[in-house]
Amino acid sequence: MKHIAIGILGAAAFGFMASAASAGTLDTVKQKGFLQCGVSTGLAGFSAPDDKGDWKGIDADFCRAVAAAVFGDASKVKFTPLSAKERFTALQSGEIDILSRNTTWTSNRDSALGLDFVGVTYY
Repeated sequence: MKHIAIGILGAAAFGFMASAASAGTLDTVKQKGFLQCGVSTGLAGFSAPDDKGDWKGIDADFCRAVAAAVFGDASKVKFTPLSAKERFTALQSGEIDILSRNTTWTSNRDSALGLDFVGVTYY
């Protein structure tokens, strides 16, 4: 029973630390007034600019949904096209606020990159 209580307290503390880190990013996004979203460099159906330069696809729509949740306005998002090589560095450096593009979630990436992966949007 003692081990369960320690485990629960540890999980609660970890959850609080993750919330605090996320709050910093959220505060930064709110101060800027827009969400900087990293997407693929042009993958039809996921994130690709149309003839007018407007980003289309599920990844672009996810970014708009986050902007709508934060600002109440889905248009408060700017897209940054990134290659597979650039994606994690851009997120770690703060160049982008979130990454919404084809990325495999592996145990190595989950533990080594210092990033928070969220639920899978396309399986």
